[in-house]
Amino acid sequence: MTSIAYSPVNIQASAQSAPVLPCWFGEIMLIIHHLHRQGVLAGIEEQVRFARQRFGHYDVIDFVAVLFGYAISGERTLEAFYERIAPWASPFMALFGRDRLPARSTLSRFLAALDQATVESRALCF
Repeated sequence: MTSIAYSPVNIQASAQSAPVLPCWFGEIMLIIHHLHRQGVLAGIEEQVRFARQRFGHYDVIDFVAVLFGYAISGERTLEAFYERIAPWASPFMALFGRDRLPARSTLSRFLAALDQATVESRALCF
C-alpha cells in the first residue's frame, strides 16, 4: 500500500501588483561579486578622483555603479534602466556597498562635467 503525505497548498492572490526582479539582476550580482573579490571596486573607490570631490551625497563609485548596472542590464536607455531598477534600488546599490541610487539629474550633471581630457588622464592613472 502506498501512502501519500498530506501537504496542504495555500494560494494567495492580491489585486496589488508586485515588482518583479529584472532578469539581468543575477548577472549584475555575479559580476559585482567578482569585481569585489578582484579588488577592482576598492581600487576605483580609492584611486579614481574627480575635480569635484563630491556631488552632494554621492561619490564617483555611485555613478560607476549605475553605469555598470546599465551596461550589464542591456536596457536600451538610462531612463529604462532607472525605471526597471527603481523598486530594487537599495539592494542594487548595496552590492557596491552604497546606500542610495543617484537621481537621474545628478547622474546627468556628473556625466556633463566629464570631459575627454579628464577621462583619459584618470584612465591612465588607474
